[in-house]
Amino acid sequence: MLEFCSLYSGSSGNCLFVSTKSTKILVDCGVSGKKICDGLNSIDNSIENINAILITHEHSDHVQSLGMISKKYNIPVYANIETWQAMPKQKEKIDEKNINYFTNDEDFILNDLTIHPFSTPHDAANPCGFTIHNGKKKLSIATDLGHMDNFIIDNLEQSSFILLESNYDPEILKVSRYPFNLKRRIAGPSGHLSNETAGKTISVLMKKGLKEVMLGHLSKENNFPELAYQTVAEELMNNNSDINEIKLSVASRNEPGKLIKI
Repeated sequence: MLEFCSLYSGSSGNCLFVSTKSTKILVDCGVSGKKICDGLNSIDNSIENINAILITHEHSDHVQSLGMISKKYNIPVYANIETWQAMPKQKEKIDEKNINYFTNDEDFILNDLTIHPFSTPHDAANPCGFTIHNGKKKLSIATDLGHMDNFIIDNLEQSSFILLESNYDPEILKVSRYPFNLKRRIAGPSGHLSNETAGKTISVLMKKGLKEVMLGHLSKENNFPELAYQTVAEELMNNNSDINEIKLSVASRNEPGKLIKI
């Protein structure tokens, strides 16, 4: 059985937990080490039992405590070479034996899990999302997406569960206090995914096996959970998708969610 928990997900910090009977991993370490340890404890797990940390990209809301966590608890870290090169301050804290490399768009094995890092359109060195397969079920993590395309859809199809970015509402972004250049970056092809695009994506993926989706990486300034949920639900209806056939939820920014069995 696959288990998933969004410990923290949002523009201010990200850390996700995935486990099977024999493997426990974190995806990103973008909040403080204390918050990560407290989050794991809240779902009856421990940082000392984590087998590996996977990194999507080098931005601080994904790697804030990476070096410290790996060093203190002797945890192997997996990232592609460009991401390692883009986070030297984190890398220098990590024991050489715990530095591991993967190549985007090529599978690698972690115990009983097959991990597939797929390239994503974001303004980082070489960002990726992950599909994680235990031989029976597939879950996917897809955030920090400037746009959606067929390549990403192909990687996400046949997922039983997806954590999918639903970062901003375009109308709120337009009138937010962000400077123009930042607004343009967020809404650009290498920025983030809007609520509407998340809804359209889910509608497509429901025809390809998707049963459950959690909206994640919401912006603190340009979105709020109720709006993300409602916009996605409306997009599903607009695309003739039956909202009763999908389990839809929203990840919390500040506290761990429930442990989901997939």
